[in-house]
Amino acid sequence: MLTEVALLESRALRVEQMGRVDALDKVKGLVMLPDGIHVRTEDVARYFEVSTGAVKKLVQRHRAEMEENGLKLLRGADLRTFHGDMLSLWSGEEGQSYPQAATQLTLYTRRTVLNVAMLLRDSDIARCVRTYLLDAENELRAGYVSLDRRVTRVESCLAGVGTALQELGPVLDRMSYRLDSLDRRLDATNQVVGAISVRLCDMADDIVRIDTRMDDMAQGLKDLRRRRHRC
Repeated sequence: MLTEVALLESRALRVEQMGRVDALDKVKGLVMLPDGIHVRTEDVARYFEVSTGAVKKLVQRHRAEMEENGLKLLRGADLRTFHGDMLSLWSGEEGQSYPQAATQLTLYTRRTVLNVAMLLRDSDIARCVRTYLLDAENELRAGYVSLDRRVTRVESCLAGVGTALQELGPVLDRMSYRLDSLDRRLDATNQVVGAISVRLCDMADDIVRIDTRMDDMAQGLKDLRRRRHRC
């Protein structure tokens, strides 16, 4: 079973959970910048209800990991371009002004914020996010265990089916031989019936010829009687 301590201490386990950014909104709404992609350090601190200093210290300790998950630092031309883009998006918000950083700006994505949630110890919100992740992961693993057991039962049944098929093989062979023999006998019977049918047809022709000859003989006898009466 995956535990909170394991998640806090194992980078590999955290990597496995990086796709679960939905956990953030399940716990609390995360307010994004106008681009809908990034948040600032103060936004992250507000989400987790901690100080910005606590977030910055966490970033310092785990910067390489967080940079892999979207953390970036803007300065100079990149910062000016980003501010220009944000100002153009912010212009539609009445009564609000977009706060600009003076010299540099640290930006976080949802993946980065989830990374913070899996590392920040002194935050009830972070603990809730970790609990959500752990519950979902443990339910998934329990499902895998149940599926594995079912597959094992199916495999055991298949082993029995294999044995039964092996025993059934000779029976099927004998049945196949008997069916082949029956087919040969049926073919022979069909040939005999065909020959009988031909002979019957020949006999029918003979009977027709006999009938014709008898009719001719009867007609001849009639003619002979008539000639005798005339004489």
